[in-house]
Amino acid sequence: MKVVRHLVGLCALASLVGVQAQTPTGTLQRVQETGEIRIGHRESSVPFSYLLDDGKPVGFAMDLCARVVDAVKAELKKSDVKVVYRPVNLSTQIPLLQNQSVDIVCGPATNTPERQKQVAFSNTIFVSSIRAVVKADGGVKTFADLSGKTAALTAASTSIPLLTKYEQDHKFETRKVVSPDHAQSFLMLSTGRAQAFVMDDILLASMVANSTKPADFRIIDDALRAEPYGLVLRKDDPQFKAVVDKTLLALTKSGDYQKIYSKWFESPIPPKNVNLNFPMTKSLSEVLANPNDRGIE
Repeated sequence: MKVVRHLVGLCALASLVGVQAQTPTGTLQRVQETGEIRIGHRESSVPFSYLLDDGKPVGFAMDLCARVVDAVKAELKKSDVKVVYRPVNLSTQIPLLQNQSVDIVCGPATNTPERQKQVAFSNTIFVSSIRAVVKADGGVKTFADLSGKTAALTAASTSIPLLTKYEQDHKFETRKVVSPDHAQSFLMLSTGRAQAFVMDDILLASMVANSTKPADFRIIDDALRAEPYGLVLRKDDPQFKAVVDKTLLALTKSGDYQKIYSKWFESPIPPKNVNLNFPMTKSLSEVLANPNDRGIE
Protein backbone atom coordinates (compact mmCIF):
# COMPACT_ATOMS: atom_id res chain seq x y z
CA MET A 1 0.00 0.00 0.00
CA LYS A 2 2.86 2.32 0.88
CA VAL A 3 4.43 1.56 -2.50
CA VAL A 4 1.19 2.47 -4.25
CA ARG A 5 0.92 5.74 -2.33
CA HIS A 6 4.57 6.46 -3.10
CA LEU A 7 4.00 5.88 -6.82
CA VAL A 8 0.91 8.04 -6.78
CA GLY A 9 2.89 10.77 -5.05
CA LEU A 10 5.66 10.56 -7.64
CA CYS A 11 3.14 10.75 -10.47
CA ALA A 12 1.52 13.78 -8.87
CA LEU A 13 4.91 15.44 -8.46
CA ALA A 14 5.84 14.70 -12.08
CA SER A 15 2.52 16.15 -13.20
CA LEU A 16 3.11 19.26 -11.10
CA VAL A 17 6.60 19.72 -12.53
CA GLY A 18 5.15 19.41 -16.03
CA VAL A 19 2.56 22.11 -15.27
CA GLN A 20 5.20 24.36 -13.74
CA ALA A 21 7.41 23.92 -16.81
CA GLN A 22 4.59 25.33 -18.95
CA THR A 23 3.86 28.29 -16.65
CA PRO A 24 4.50 31.53 -18.59
CA THR A 25 7.48 33.59 -17.48
CA GLY A 26 9.01 36.86 -18.60
CA THR A 27 7.24 38.55 -21.48
CA LEU A 28 4.65 35.81 -21.86
CA GLN A 29 3.73 36.14 -18.18
CA ARG A 30 3.36 39.91 -18.49
CA VAL A 31 1.21 39.56 -21.63
CA GLN A 32 -1.00 37.04 -19.85
CA GLU A 33 -1.41 39.28 -16.82
CA THR A 34 -1.95 42.59 -18.64
CA GLY A 35 -3.73 41.30 -21.73
CA GLU A 36 -1.50 43.35 -24.06
CA ILE A 37 1.67 42.94 -26.11
CA ARG A 38 3.73 46.04 -26.86
CA ILE A 39 5.22 46.32 -30.35
CA GLY A 40 8.08 48.73 -30.94
CA HIS A 41 8.13 50.06 -34.49
CA ARG A 42 10.19 52.46 -36.55
CA GLU A 43 8.66 55.45 -38.33
CA SER A 44 10.73 55.79 -41.50
CA SER A 45 12.62 52.51 -42.09
CA VAL A 46 11.08 51.45 -45.40
CA PRO A 47 10.30 48.63 -46.09
CA PHE A 48 10.86 47.10 -42.65
CA SER A 49 8.81 49.35 -40.41
CA TYR A 50 7.35 52.73 -41.29
CA LEU A 51 4.23 54.87 -41.02
CA LEU A 52 1.55 55.43 -43.64
CA ASP A 53 -0.21 58.79 -43.88
CA ASP A 54 -2.88 57.60 -41.44
CA GLY A 55 -0.21 56.83 -38.83
CA LYS A 56 -0.46 53.06 -39.19
CA PRO A 57 2.89 51.21 -38.90
CA VAL A 58 3.46 48.74 -41.74
CA GLY A 59 6.34 46.84 -43.31
CA PHE A 60 8.20 43.57 -43.65
CA ALA A 61 9.19 43.36 -39.98
CA MET A 62 5.68 44.39 -38.93
CA ASP A 63 4.22 41.47 -40.90
CA LEU A 64 6.64 39.08 -39.21
CA CYS A 65 5.71 40.48 -35.81
CA ALA A 66 2.01 40.10 -36.59
CA ARG A 67 2.65 36.36 -36.94
CA VAL A 68 4.54 36.43 -33.63
CA VAL A 69 1.51 38.04 -31.99
CA ASP A 70 -0.70 35.25 -33.38
CA ALA A 71 1.73 32.69 -31.97
CA VAL A 72 1.70 34.36 -28.53
CA LYS A 73 -2.10 34.30 -28.49
CA ALA A 74 -2.05 30.60 -29.36
CA GLU A 75 0.63 29.85 -26.77
CA LEU A 76 -1.33 31.57 -24.01
CA LYS A 77 -4.71 30.40 -25.36
CA LYS A 78 -5.75 34.03 -25.13
CA SER A 79 -7.31 35.37 -28.33
CA ASP A 80 -8.15 38.83 -26.97
CA VAL A 81 -4.58 40.05 -26.47
CA LYS A 82 -4.45 43.76 -27.32
CA VAL A 83 -1.61 44.99 -29.54
CA VAL A 84 -0.09 48.31 -28.45
CA TYR A 85 2.17 50.06 -30.98
CA ARG A 86 4.93 52.35 -29.76
CA PRO A 87 7.52 54.21 -31.89
CA VAL A 88 11.21 53.58 -31.30
CA ASN A 89 14.46 54.59 -32.96
CA LEU A 90 18.02 53.29 -32.78
CA SER A 91 18.78 55.33 -29.67
CA THR A 92 15.61 54.43 -27.72
CA GLN A 93 14.90 50.82 -28.71
CA ILE A 94 17.10 49.19 -26.05
CA PRO A 95 16.02 51.39 -23.10
CA LEU A 96 12.35 50.95 -24.04
CA LEU A 97 12.80 47.17 -24.15
CA GLN A 98 14.58 47.14 -20.81
CA ASN A 99 11.91 49.18 -19.04
CA GLN A 100 9.15 47.04 -20.64
CA SER A 101 7.63 49.90 -22.64
CA VAL A 102 7.93 47.53 -25.60
CA ASP A 103 8.18 43.74 -25.74
CA ILE A 104 9.72 43.32 -29.19
CA VAL A 105 11.27 45.75 -31.68
CA CYS A 106 10.00 45.17 -35.21
CA GLY A 107 12.40 46.96 -37.52
CA PRO A 108 15.87 46.82 -39.03
CA ALA A 109 18.26 46.15 -36.14
CA THR A 110 21.75 44.78 -36.67
CA ASN A 111 22.69 41.93 -34.34
CA THR A 112 26.05 42.98 -32.86
CA PRO A 113 28.14 41.64 -29.95
CA GLU A 114 27.79 45.02 -28.22
CA ARG A 115 23.99 44.96 -28.39
CA GLN A 116 23.90 41.30 -27.32
CA LYS A 117 25.25 42.41 -23.94
CA GLN A 118 22.02 44.34 -23.35
CA VAL A 119 19.32 42.59 -25.39
CA ALA A 120 18.58 39.36 -27.24
CA PHE A 121 17.86 38.86 -30.93
CA SER A 122 15.63 36.50 -32.82
CA ASN A 123 17.12 34.30 -35.50
CA THR A 124 18.22 36.41 -38.46
CA ILE A 125 15.41 37.84 -40.60
CA PHE A 126 17.54 39.77 -43.15
CA VAL A 127 21.15 40.38 -44.20
CA SER A 128 22.29 43.77 -45.47
CA SER A 129 25.60 45.50 -46.15
CA ILE A 130 26.79 48.96 -45.11
CA ARG A 131 27.20 51.21 -48.15
CA ALA A 132 26.67 54.85 -49.07
CA VAL A 133 24.16 56.67 -51.24
CA VAL A 134 25.50 59.72 -53.08
CA LYS A 135 24.37 62.18 -55.71
CA ALA A 136 24.67 60.54 -59.14
CA ASP A 137 26.64 63.51 -60.48
CA GLY A 138 28.66 64.14 -57.30
CA GLY A 139 31.79 62.27 -58.31
CA VAL A 140 31.86 59.99 -55.25
CA LYS A 141 32.41 56.37 -56.30
CA THR A 142 34.17 54.87 -53.28
CA PHE A 143 34.40 55.59 -49.56
CA ALA A 144 37.90 56.98 -50.14
CA ASP A 145 36.35 59.66 -52.36
CA LEU A 146 34.65 61.06 -49.24
CA SER A 147 37.97 62.34 -47.88
CA GLY A 148 37.40 65.87 -46.61
CA LYS A 149 33.68 65.69 -47.47
CA THR A 150 30.58 65.55 -45.26
CA ALA A 151 28.92 62.23 -44.49
CA ALA A 152 25.41 62.00 -43.05
CA LEU A 153 24.83 59.28 -40.45
CA THR A 154 21.97 58.21 -38.20
CA ALA A 155 22.45 58.35 -34.43
CA ALA A 156 23.34 55.04 -32.74
CA SER A 157 23.77 53.23 -36.07
CA THR A 158 26.64 50.81 -36.64
CA SER A 159 27.61 52.91 -39.65
CA ILE A 160 29.30 55.48 -37.41
CA PRO A 161 32.06 53.28 -35.90
CA LEU A 162 32.44 51.36 -39.16
CA LEU A 163 33.06 54.51 -41.19
CA THR A 164 35.41 55.84 -38.50
CA LYS A 165 37.45 52.63 -38.54
CA TYR A 166 37.57 52.63 -42.35
CA GLU A 167 38.91 56.19 -42.28
CA GLN A 168 41.56 55.26 -39.72
CA ASP A 169 42.64 52.22 -41.74
CA HIS A 170 42.82 54.22 -44.98
CA LYS A 171 44.21 57.41 -43.40
CA PHE A 172 41.59 60.01 -44.32
CA GLU A 173 38.79 61.85 -42.54
CA THR A 174 35.24 62.92 -43.26
CA ARG A 175 33.07 65.53 -41.56
CA LYS A 176 30.25 63.62 -39.88
CA VAL A 177 26.74 65.00 -39.38
CA VAL A 178 24.56 62.81 -37.17
CA SER A 179 20.75 62.95 -37.39
CA PRO A 180 18.17 61.20 -35.16
CA ASP A 181 16.55 59.20 -37.97
CA HIS A 182 17.11 58.01 -41.55
CA ALA A 183 14.70 60.51 -43.09
CA GLN A 184 16.70 63.46 -41.77
CA SER A 185 20.00 61.85 -42.76
CA PHE A 186 18.77 61.41 -46.33
CA LEU A 187 17.51 65.01 -46.31
CA MET A 188 21.06 66.14 -45.50
CA LEU A 189 22.23 64.45 -48.71
CA SER A 190 19.34 65.52 -50.93
CA THR A 191 19.68 69.18 -49.89
CA GLY A 192 23.44 69.21 -50.50
CA ARG A 193 24.48 69.57 -46.86
CA ALA A 194 26.23 66.18 -47.09
CA GLN A 195 27.92 64.36 -49.96
CA ALA A 196 26.89 60.88 -48.78
CA PHE A 197 24.53 59.08 -46.45
CA VAL A 198 26.10 55.93 -44.99
CA MET A 199 23.68 53.19 -43.93
CA ASP A 200 22.41 49.67 -44.71
CA ASP A 201 22.02 49.17 -48.45
CA ILE A 202 18.35 48.13 -48.39
CA LEU A 203 17.38 51.19 -46.37
CA LEU A 204 19.29 53.38 -48.80
CA ALA A 205 17.54 51.68 -51.72
CA SER A 206 14.16 52.39 -50.16
CA MET A 207 15.04 56.03 -49.54
CA VAL A 208 16.08 56.45 -53.15
CA ALA A 209 13.04 54.61 -54.55
CA ASN A 210 10.69 56.80 -52.53
CA SER A 211 12.42 60.09 -53.34
CA THR A 212 10.95 62.56 -55.82
CA LYS A 213 13.85 62.03 -58.24
CA PRO A 214 15.40 58.54 -57.81
CA ALA A 215 17.66 59.07 -60.83
CA ASP A 216 19.48 61.80 -58.91
CA PHE A 217 21.04 59.24 -56.56
CA ARG A 218 23.38 56.25 -56.74
CA ILE A 219 24.48 53.63 -54.19
CA ILE A 220 28.23 53.02 -54.36
CA ASP A 221 29.65 49.51 -54.78
CA ASP A 222 31.97 49.75 -51.76
CA ALA A 223 30.69 47.99 -48.63
CA LEU A 224 31.97 48.38 -45.06
CA ARG A 225 30.45 45.15 -43.67
CA ALA A 226 27.63 42.62 -44.07
CA GLU A 227 25.08 42.89 -41.26
CA PRO A 228 22.43 40.40 -40.05
CA TYR A 229 19.14 41.83 -38.76
CA GLY A 230 17.02 40.30 -36.03
CA LEU A 231 13.88 41.22 -34.11
CA VAL A 232 15.06 42.66 -30.78
CA LEU A 233 13.91 41.06 -27.52
CA ARG A 234 14.62 41.41 -23.83
CA LYS A 235 17.64 39.48 -22.60
CA ASP A 236 17.21 36.32 -20.51
CA ASP A 237 13.64 35.61 -21.67
CA PRO A 238 13.98 32.13 -23.24
CA GLN A 239 10.25 31.35 -23.40
CA PHE A 240 9.39 34.39 -25.51
CA LYS A 241 12.46 33.99 -27.71
CA ALA A 242 11.49 30.36 -28.34
CA VAL A 243 8.03 31.44 -29.52
CA VAL A 244 9.54 34.09 -31.82
CA ASP A 245 12.14 31.76 -33.37
CA LYS A 246 9.62 28.93 -33.76
CA THR A 247 7.29 31.34 -35.58
CA LEU A 248 10.03 32.47 -37.98
CA LEU A 249 11.06 28.89 -38.69
CA ALA A 250 7.45 27.91 -39.43
CA LEU A 251 7.12 30.84 -41.83
CA THR A 252 10.24 29.76 -43.71
CA LYS A 253 9.20 26.11 -43.92
CA SER A 254 5.69 26.95 -45.13
CA GLY A 255 6.93 29.38 -47.77
CA ASP A 256 5.09 32.28 -46.12
CA TYR A 257 8.35 34.06 -45.28
CA GLN A 258 9.25 34.10 -48.97
CA LYS A 259 5.79 35.48 -49.83
CA ILE A 260 6.13 38.23 -47.22
CA TYR A 261 9.61 39.04 -48.55
CA SER A 262 8.32 39.31 -52.12
CA LYS A 263 5.45 41.54 -50.96
CA TRP A 264 7.82 44.15 -49.51
CA PHE A 265 11.01 43.85 -51.57
CA GLU A 266 9.86 42.80 -55.05
CA SER A 267 6.40 44.35 -55.42
CA PRO A 268 4.91 47.86 -55.36
CA ILE A 269 4.54 49.01 -51.75
CA PRO A 270 2.62 51.87 -50.15
CA PRO A 271 2.33 54.76 -50.04
CA LYS A 272 3.71 55.48 -53.53
CA ASN A 273 3.48 51.94 -54.96
CA VAL A 274 7.23 51.96 -55.58
CA ASN A 275 8.93 48.61 -56.26
CA LEU A 276 12.34 48.32 -54.56
CA ASN A 277 13.32 45.46 -56.91
CA PHE A 278 15.56 43.94 -54.23
CA PRO A 279 15.67 40.14 -54.76
CA MET A 280 16.64 37.87 -51.89
CA THR A 281 20.43 37.68 -51.63
CA LYS A 282 22.51 34.52 -51.41
CA SER A 283 23.54 35.50 -47.86
CA LEU A 284 19.92 35.66 -46.71
CA SER A 285 18.99 32.40 -48.44
CA GLU A 286 21.87 30.65 -46.65
CA VAL A 287 20.79 32.02 -43.26
CA LEU A 288 17.20 30.92 -43.79
CA ALA A 289 18.42 27.43 -44.62
CA ASN A 290 20.50 27.37 -41.42
CA PRO A 291 18.66 29.55 -38.86
CA ASN A 292 20.81 31.19 -36.17
CA ASP A 293 21.04 34.28 -34.00
CA ARG A 294 24.84 34.60 -34.01
CA GLY A 295 24.87 38.07 -35.49
CA ILE A 296 28.11 39.70 -36.60
CA GLU A 297 31.12 37.51 -35.94
